[in-house]
Amino acid sequence: MLGLLTVMVTVVHFLALAYIGLGGFLAWMWPRTFFVHALFAAWGVAVNVFPLACPLTVVEDFLREQRGLGPLPGGFNEYYIYGTLIPHSMLPFVAVAALLLVAVSYVGVYVLWRHRVHESHAGHGHSVRLG
Repeated sequence: MLGLLTVMVTVVHFLALAYIGLGGFLAWMWPRTFFVHALFAAWGVAVNVFPLACPLTVVEDFLREQRGLGPLPGGFNEYYIYGTLIPHSMLPFVAVAALLLVAVSYVGVYVLWRHRVHESHAGHGHSVRLG
């Protein structure tokens, strides 16, 4: 059972990382999700810039310790991503690309918001109805 819980936390952790990188694009369709994503993105930056513990890593480490495995060496990113999914030499490029991806998604959120505001104002007393 603890093994399954550990795997589930790991999967949720990967999903959270994917949401941090790509969740801003969900706000193009569902604008209210922007604020949730902004919190996730800020947390993602803070955990990587400051010595803060990610709650998901803390939970995973706890479950691993309960199984007698010990904590993840170096943390979640170091164990699962750096050098495994992304070569160490590519990390600066990937970090910049991730920040640009989030910035582009936020620019899109703003442009679509402005378009929606403009459309809603155009429909109030400024349109001509025939018939």
